This record gives sequence, C-alpha cells and structure tokens, in this order.
Amino acid sequence: MQLFSMEGGSAMSEATLRLVVFLAVFGIMATAEALRPKRRLAHAKGRRWLTNLAIVAVDSVLVRLMGALAIPLVAVAAAVFAARQGWGLFNWLDWPIWLEIALAVVILDLAIWFQHLVSHKVPLLWRLHQMHHADVDIDVTTAIRFHPIEIGLSMLWKILCVVALGASPEAVLLFEIILNACAMFNHANVALPAGVDRLLRLIVVTPDMHRVHHSVIRSEHDSNYGFNLSVWDRIFGTYRPAPQHGHDGMTIGLTPYQSEAPTRFIWSLMLPFHGRS
Repeated sequence: MQLFSMEGGSAMSEATLRLVVFLAVFGIMATAEALRPKRRLAHAKGRRWLTNLAIVAVDSVLVRLMGALAIPLVAVAAAVFAARQGWGLFNWLDWPIWLEIALAVVILDLAIWFQHLVSHKVPLLWRLHQMHHADVDIDVTTAIRFHPIEIGLSMLWKILCVVALGASPEAVLLFEIILNACAMFNHANVALPAGVDRLLRLIVVTPDMHRVHHSVIRSEHDSNYGFNLSVWDRIFGTYRPAPQHGHDGMTIGLTPYQSEAPTRFIWSLMLPFHGRS
C-alpha cells in the first residue's frame, strides 16, 4: 500500500506528511516548554522565534529548489533514483524490507552524527554551523536554526549516503521524520523527571543531554553530537552526562555573541561571513 507520493495524488504527499508531523511535534514541544520549562530564557521569545522560523522558511525554499533540479537533490528523491538505477548496497541484496529499513535508519543516523562532528572540527564548516550555536537560548526553535548553506551541504551528504546505501524511499522518509522530531524534542526547553531522562537517554538524546552541547564552554559543546540515538557519543567517547555548572548555571550560545545580535535575522544569515569564527 502506498503511504505517500512524491508527486501528490491520492496518497498523502511527502511534503504534506512532513509538514503535518513537523507542526504536531512543534506544537507538543512548545506546549511542554510553556507548562514545564527547564530554564528561564535570557531573551524574549518574540524576535528569537520570528528569526528562527524565518530561517527555516528560507531553508525549506532552498531544499525545494534543489529538489526541482534535474538531478535528484533531495534525499527521498535520491532514494527513488538509486532504486531505479539499481545503485547501492540494499539494492544489491535481497533482505527483508523491515530489516533494510531498520538498518538504513540506524546507519543514516550514524552518518548525521559524523557530519555533526565534522562541522565542529573543520573551520570552514564551523563558520556555517556556528549560526546554530549562536542562539542565545535553546528551545524548540533552535532545532530548526541552521544556515541555508549548511542545509544545502547537509542534503548533499545525505544524498551521497542514501545512494551508497541503496536505502528505500520509505526508509529515508522515516529517517528524516524521526530525525526532525527528535531534534525538536532534544532542543526543547523542557524539564523531564530525572528518572525519565535517565531511562530515555539510554536510547535517544534527551533535552538535558543535548543542552550540554550548546554550552559556551568548548569542551562541552564539543560533546553530545547526537540528534537521535545516544549510543554514538558513548561509543566514540564524546558523551558528557551534564554541564559543569549545572543546567541552571550554564551559559548557552557562543562567548563572542552574548547579546541580542543572534536574535536578528540578517545578522544570523551573515554570521559565517563575519571576521570572527
């Protein structure tokens, strides 16, 4: 049974499915933040949220423009293309579809963890990624605050991985929906009960775990790179359980930009081209 359609039609379109899930998860996490916040925000939500939402709008337009090109430059379209050409590991094997989907989701998650690590280690990529980290608070909108150039490069990396793996379109769509939902969850300014957090972080990245990554302290923001599965940071030795100064005492963002500047749209887009990095 066809669950989604790349071109629209009777089945729910890929874009519609993504939007429905995005709005549902965003609404749930925003509500949870209002009812049970972890930290008091340093800046008012108004301009921060407007800027971060404007950034994701620009990112979405860019991805759709990439998808309109002759070469399949979105990950799900790349999976369709690879299947038609018979390219990639899973297109050469005859494994059960459920196993291929499960393996694809796990392997693609590792690929994104690696990409995130590299974005902190390569100076040119860090110039782009620092826009995400410059946010002066961390909440559900921080999860969608990525520079459009970084989004474009990230999509190219995902396409390379999808084609090499031969992941099915269903697996790629499922992975991207899970990744986006988990990112909104673990960036949320939500206070989970300690016991729930300890249990969840055995499998997935929790808000308390990922918040450490947004600390101004270099050794802390060079840890906890995962967006979905927490196992990669444990395996590769980049796991840090808690911030040095506690979640209430830690400072969010980047040391040079502890001001209202990161709440501004144009300033944020121009950050990679500033003199400092």
